[in-house]
Amino acid sequence: MPDMVRLRAVVHNEWMNALISWVLTGVVALAAVKSLLSDAVLWGGVALLIVLIAAMPALTTGEWTMMVPWPLLIVAATATISRTLGMYMEVAGYFAVAALALIVVIELDAFTPVKMTQRFAVAFAALLTLAIQGLWTIAQYYSDLWLGTQFLHSQRELQVDIVIVTAIGISMSVVFEWYVEKVEHVESHAHPIDNDF
Repeated sequence: MPDMVRLRAVVHNEWMNALISWVLTGVVALAAVKSLLSDAVLWGGVALLIVLIAAMPALTTGEWTMMVPWPLLIVAATATISRTLGMYMEVAGYFAVAALALIVVIELDAFTPVKMTQRFAVAFAALLTLAIQGLWTIAQYYSDLWLGTQFLHSQRELQVDIVIVTAIGISMSVVFEWYVEKVEHVESHAHPIDNDF
């Protein structure tokens, strides 16, 4: 029981959320630098984009505590580190794309006047995941063409990637919406969950 009390204190504490989120954002930034120094320019760019978008609310408001919930950044950091270290590269890429889309959706809902219902947020996150995957595919194509990399091997593999990243994006969105509803994470109080579509 004391462990649950401590977890609730971390989850509900804006200062603690921001501190953990900044540490995780720093980890993603270090992974981005390592990727760029290892000539993995494309992946380093994706990691830097995650850092920029995660830090955007704090940078635009000047308040360092304006950060997305840290559990979401754990997913982004784990995916980024795994991909940078060459472990589970495909799966890590899927989770990084889905985490990036979900970070954008959470920031829109928590830090802007935009208010989304639970179902709309899940659907929007899935569509945004598809859009980011599409941009990632275009970037991979031109990287293969201009830089001689070998990201894309076949059309079938490309189609499988799109299906998998969509499934992961929807699953992460549903789990995260459930998490916000049950745990009532910091910033979730700003927009109470509305179950109407």
